[in-house]
Amino acid sequence: MTVIHIVLFKFRSDVSPAHKSLFVSELKTLKTLPCVLDSRLVVGGPSITDPIERSKGFEFALLSYHRDRDALAEYQASKEHHRVTSTYMFPFKEDLFRFDFEVDGEDENICQGVGDGIVKGTMTPLEEPVGMRWREITNRI
Repeated sequence: MTVIHIVLFKFRSDVSPAHKSLFVSELKTLKTLPCVLDSRLVVGGPSITDPIERSKGFEFALLSYHRDRDALAEYQASKEHHRVTSTYMFPFKEDLFRFDFEVDGEDENICQGVGDGIVKGTMTPLEEPVGMRWREITNRI
């Protein structure tokens, strides 16, 4: 059963934009880990939430897919994950929010069809993934 891993990052106010950019670049390298399902890891930010206050100061987000709980545990325990977080995040963080969940079996095809296309850049929200219209799929999420 696919596991989705979501992390929101908030840096201290004294952290430079250059450091934040370096952090994002390093975080993106984790998509090459074998425990990340089909390299499906995306990092986004800064937040464009309107009004921005609803972001509660979180500036960046990570979304990654893992084949199961064991793969997520492997990701968390990897030397690469430890290097990135201990070097570029934890010494500079103000806050961090993590949420992981297993995808219901009935929604598994949505994760694979939509997630693959968006993360790999081969599909936009205007295309019809997995034989369904985008609006139908997002209304189910």
